[in-house]
Amino acid sequence: MFSLSQKSFGKMQGVHPDLVKIVCLAIQLTECDFTVLEGLRTEERQKQLVASGASKTLRSRHLTGHAVDLGAILGGQVQWAWPLYHKLAAAMKKASVELGIPVEWGGDWKSFKDGPHFQLPFKEYP
Repeated sequence: MFSLSQKSFGKMQGVHPDLVKIVCLAIQLTECDFTVLEGLRTEERQKQLVASGASKTLRSRHLTGHAVDLGAILGGQVQWAWPLYHKLAAAMKKASVELGIPVEWGGDWKSFKDGPHFQLPFKEYP
């Protein structure tokens, strides 16, 4: 069983409590360790990510604390292999169901798939 680091908790400062609940349960359910890479973002940071091509929108859920990016950890390092993010998504979705809190995974998007990204849906969390 894995646990979140203090650094991960720090990166969830300002993140909606429902999403924090999902992340906290998912770390107990996951087959793959993970860290929280980013939660709440400033507009300046979002503009930088759009300019670099790492994001496609200035309306990111990160700006309102409704999104987190997770990094899969293998061998003590963040890894970017897609199969690891499918494992993280399975844990996040299972936690979502168990808690009765909806979550969306960027890996399910039709365009610009974003494996590390998880967010609370606009519909339920305007």
